[in-house]
Amino acid sequence: MKKWISVIILAILVFSLAACGQNDKDTSESKKETTTKEVFKIGAIPDQNAADLDKGMTAVAKYLSEKTGMKVEFVPSVDYAALVTGFQRGEIHMAWFGGLTSVQARNLVPEAESIVQRPRDAEFHSVFITQSSENITKLADLKGKSFTFGSESSTSGHLMPRYYLSEAGIDANKDFDGKPNFSGSHDTTYKLIESGAFKAGALNEAVWEAAVKEGKVDTKKVKVFYTTPAYYDYNWTINSNVEDVFGKGTKQKVKDALLSITGEQKEIANLFQTDRFVETKNDNYKKIEQVAKELQIIK
Repeated sequence: MKKWISVIILAILVFSLAACGQNDKDTSESKKETTTKEVFKIGAIPDQNAADLDKGMTAVAKYLSEKTGMKVEFVPSVDYAALVTGFQRGEIHMAWFGGLTSVQARNLVPEAESIVQRPRDAEFHSVFITQSSENITKLADLKGKSFTFGSESSTSGHLMPRYYLSEAGIDANKDFDGKPNFSGSHDTTYKLIESGAFKAGALNEAVWEAAVKEGKVDTKKVKVFYTTPAYYDYNWTINSNVEDVFGKGTKQKVKDALLSITGEQKEIANLFQTDRFVETKNDNYKKIEQVAKELQIIK
């Protein structure tokens, strides 16, 4: 009898150890699956204050994670070109581009799509600003003055301002007091004018309006003297690799999530200065591409 009891106990121990081993294996496999899950990475051109951009884009990543069930992460870029390169390599799955950088990115990744923009991006403008003490009232008055653009790859801070300067008969490479400067970002542009480092400059109208509203720029020292005609600008562009990496239907799922954003998402609304997004398409940026080719900014 004791012998049979010993055999039963031994069998129970063997079964328990086997079960524990299987559980450990299952747990290990589960952890492995979790740690190797692909991360949907989003980026944005660094066209304004880095802290504000990081705060707003991190909020976008969190919102998209909640809506899509994917793990979404914001990856900052050191400059415009770095974001385009990351997109080309497939490391950035979706990016908030300006019109020019979206064209550059889609030229490098032909199947990529510009899918969503703010309502204002269908009729966007650049503003030309100058020191209030300067007698500058039109573009022609900029001849012989020192001038700063934003980033070289910026639609609203360089491409379209340069285009409208050329339309007014001004060659940005020859007609200013020295070569034009490139500040790198819109907020730096208005600060340079305010400080007196340059007589005039051009920047994104939305950044200017936000700076005025928030008291970040002294309007006693700086004024707007010209606003450009409208053009298409900023948009969310999604990479061609997302369906392969994250599964069929991912593109539509992400697009729907962006279109569901409202003013209730305060951090997102504050960064983008909008309470909603609307659909867009690649064809909307043909003029941007045409202008960039005319000015030999892209081939």
